[in-house]
Amino acid sequence: MTTHPLPEQTAPDAFPASQRQDPGQGRPDVVAVINARAGNGHAQELAGRIAAQFSGHGLRASVLLAAGGEEMLAAIRQAVQDQVGIVAVGGGDGSVNAAASALLAHAGCRSALGVLPLGTLNHFARDLNIPLALEAAVANIAHGRRIRVDSGEVNGVPFINNSSLGLYPDIVREREKQQARLGRGKWLAFCWAALGALRRYPFLRVRLHVGGQDHQRRTPLVFIGNNEYLMRGLDIGKRSSLTGGRLSLYVCHHTGRLGLLRLAINALFGRLREAHDFDALTAAEILIETHKKRLLVATDGEVTVMQTPLRYRIRPASLEVIVPEPGEDG
Repeated sequence: MTTHPLPEQTAPDAFPASQRQDPGQGRPDVVAVINARAGNGHAQELAGRIAAQFSGHGLRASVLLAAGGEEMLAAIRQAVQDQVGIVAVGGGDGSVNAAASALLAHAGCRSALGVLPLGTLNHFARDLNIPLALEAAVANIAHGRRIRVDSGEVNGVPFINNSSLGLYPDIVREREKQQARLGRGKWLAFCWAALGALRRYPFLRVRLHVGGQDHQRRTPLVFIGNNEYLMRGLDIGKRSSLTGGRLSLYVCHHTGRLGLLRLAINALFGRLREAHDFDALTAAEILIETHKKRLLVATDGEVTVMQTPLRYRIRPASLEVIVPEPGEDG
């Protein structure tokens, strides 16, 4: 892991939190942990620029480059343990989820999450109106307000965006295999994995316990969101609030391969129709049972194998995040 000190005229915080002799003195205002794969091969330059921008806002920052998920988590956990006021993460939704998970796991956490959106989609940042431009995102962390937002959880594993079963985790797992085995790029591997999934046509038989009622479905996809996703027109995949205290559940109707293709095209062009393409419910807790003892589960794009049944719950106001003041354009 590489640490970037602040530029001249400001006393640098030259070491990661774990190496400080006396964390009570010289503690930074911000620990920013950056995914080393961000910056299109210029991560070192990017980290230096971020440190300088924080300095320009009068904040003492320690900017760390993390080569992988474990390094990122270790740095964030240390910052939380040292009670650093702001823990910022630079990367995509996966990196943001990793940082949020570390903060959520620490009882009595006093650190607020700052987001530097360096990914492709940046769903979490968009839904909170956090600026996508780097300089504006740094300014938001320096001058924004702190709010508490909800998070979701499945079998103890937190997520800040969504979780899914069926078609999507199957595609992601196959995409990762193709990237590792064949060296294909992310999007090419995704396309081949999607075609393979359509050929296999995976579906699940599930029993859903929601709000005291049972629902049995045979479906290619179950999607659970942290708060309600808007499935209308150009707002597909966006959330108007992360403080509603509810999970959203979307279950695609059982359909053939052509039906799945139509569903994907409709989703792409914002033409999903509730009641025609899927069932939608909201709840604070959801129990999902299936005849399978283990199931592939995606949480914010990361796929793991989990024991069934799957117990989902909302964790209201569990995560403190820095967002723009009302009325500011993100």
